Amino acid sequence: MSVLSSPSLQSEFLPYRPRTSAPPRIPRVLAIAGSDPSGGAGIQADLKSIAANGGYGMAAITALTAQNTRGVRAVHVPPAEFLTAQLEAVSDDIAIDAVKIGMLGDAAVIDAVRSWLEKVRPGVVVLDPVMVATSGDRLLRESAETALHTLLPLADLITPNLAELAILLREPVAADWAEALAQGKRLAALAGTTVLVKGGHLNDADALNDGDNDGGADAGGCPDALVNTGGLLGRETVVVPGERIPTRNSHGTGCSLSSAMATVQARVGDWEAALREVKPWLQGALRESGSLDVGSGNGPVHHFHHLPHPGPAGLHPGTPAPAEGEFAMAVWEGAAADLEAIYGLAFIRGLAGGTLPEKDFAYYLAQDAIYLNGYSRVLARASALAPSEAEQLFWARGAQNCLEVESELHRTWLATRPAGQELGPVTKSYVDHLLAASVSGSYGVLVAAVLPCFWLYAEVGATLHGEFLAAGAPAGHPYAAWLRTYADEEFAAATRQAVAYTDAAARRAPDSERQAMALAFRQSSRYEVDFFDAPRLHA
Repeated sequence: MSVLSSPSLQSEFLPYRPRTSAPPRIPRVLAIAGSDPSGGAGIQADLKSIAANGGYGMAAITALTAQNTRGVRAVHVPPAEFLTAQLEAVSDDIAIDAVKIGMLGDAAVIDAVRSWLEKVRPGVVVLDPVMVATSGDRLLRESAETALHTLLPLADLITPNLAELAILLREPVAADWAEALAQGKRLAALAGTTVLVKGGHLNDADALNDGDNDGGADAGGCPDALVNTGGLLGRETVVVPGERIPTRNSHGTGCSLSSAMATVQARVGDWEAALREVKPWLQGALRESGSLDVGSGNGPVHHFHHLPHPGPAGLHPGTPAPAEGEFAMAVWEGAAADLEAIYGLAFIRGLAGGTLPEKDFAYYLAQDAIYLNGYSRVLARASALAPSEAEQLFWARGAQNCLEVESELHRTWLATRPAGQELGPVTKSYVDHLLAASVSGSYGVLVAAVLPCFWLYAEVGATLHGEFLAAGAPAGHPYAAWLRTYADEEFAAATRQAVAYTDAAARRAPDSERQAMALAFRQSSRYEVDFFDAPRLHA
């Protein structure tokens, strides 16, 4: 029986007393780039990315291209004086919070942009040095490369792909992740600014962090790294691992990433937090790109994948606010496949029957202890954002309980089982996802992201405990204590309260925020499956 189907759930929804506060200001982001008539890259991708990440997009066109998903056929660069007129028209009237610079075309255009930047001094400048398209087509004249170097010191973040990184340094393209990081450090030192090194063009073997201490033990898959972060959290280099999405639809990925980073940085003011928010969004855009069915070459990413097609009640774009319990029911129904996947895992079946190898359970508990430490910080952030005193106290108690549980795990099981206590890739990805939700500025998105750790755990725990009792509560079951913990009524009551607060946040939220809440819940539910399956992958 699911927690939602409990007859006491509806009666435990509590009235809320929202606090009045000014809504967060929408970042005003200007994209300076070329146009792509097929809509997947350039200005078109920039504006979609800015909107998808909560910004108001503006555009100054540097070049016109004739291109599609198969390649670039022609490029026309209008007079630089006209670009200057566009830039001045915007900045004379509108306060600009962030600027993203993409394709510039020739030296005269670069000079015009540099002169305008020196005059206006925007607060955030992201430079995507567009020189080579995904298709391999050259988008910057070689004679303009020297002029482009004069722009580098004016940028707060530079986001080259590996080919562009090599061109800027006049070096061969990096063959592996360690060399890519080294090149990023050299460019950061040369420009005196932060560089985003992207591992998307490396294969999985090349993306392994070849012993570099800045990246941790395993940065495989599709890592990105911020280099020269100004000592952020005491680290010169911050590596954010990621999943490699198997798709050929990567048209405009670099444009989308850089404009999203500019938008989120203007909102949160922290490059690492911005990357941890943008990266899951871009991975989702790549994962869902096939649903667009655009072009026969390298298709575009799906910028608005987080806005679902008409589906469960309360989740249609533009629909009225859902009735009490309706949002919760909709996202729970959406998690049915994840629950089914969890129950089918060898880890869960072995846990229920008491046949799970002790080393697998020890790894699971070690990762759970690490996860709970990060989860406690996220719950503390939910407490800080909560609109009522009751909600503040609830999430704060949850944060405290996480730390107490972690301490108990270390005192008992983990004290004598040190193996497997290093941070695992699934744990890292899950906590990164929650931290990204915590810096989104939305209470609703944050509580929706943390809810599956309550709800799916409560459901799985209650089910497995029921099986344990039905089997006669066999003496000597090695995992009986765990089964009793997550079937405990106190935990079930906390879960019902978390569901109630999340549902109430959805009823208060505008439609666009409800879509983001549903996406955050869905992503966390998928991570719950991966977390239970992590011991098998570790073995």
